[in-house]
Amino acid sequence: MNITLIGMPGSGKTSIGKEVARVLEYDFVDIDKLIRKKAGLSLQDIIDSQGDGALVQMEEEIVLGLGIADDMVISPGGSIVYSDKAMTLLKERSIIIFLHTPLSRVQRQINNQDSRGIVGLKGRSLEKLFAERFPLYQKYADMSINIGDRDTIASVTAKIVEAIRYVPEK
Repeated sequence: MNITLIGMPGSGKTSIGKEVARVLEYDFVDIDKLIRKKAGLSLQDIIDSQGDGALVQMEEEIVLGLGIADDMVISPGGSIVYSDKAMTLLKERSIIIFLHTPLSRVQRQINNQDSRGIVGLKGRSLEKLFAERFPLYQKYADMSINIGDRDTIASVTAKIVEAIRYVPEK
């Protein structure tokens, strides 16, 4: 079984993904890290020099070329939902879990909006980006995990492990 975590930047995809992988003894794949390694640039540098579309395209290429094996936790960037091809592959090969995080928590988590490398944020508020992406996260998710203000990495990990317990293999 494979798990893909989707959600807004700041929702904890990477930190929660690492912990879920540790608990389940799965491999962890951070798509943003693979993009930075391939491009030799930060995500923000890619956006600044080549535009949002270039980052979305790189993310799609990395996912499509990933070679998804068994027992993986995949953490793509929050913009992965802009690629139908990547999301179709991830949906075929993994359980897609939407980390449903309130906007207020996302805003608290992202204190580096200008350097974080967030697709679609230039000239827009985080609130507008959240409103745009939310229906896409819901569209692709097999399940949602609600993250409250008091949730920790450990508590969200426990919710995920419990939620996937009865999910049939894909």
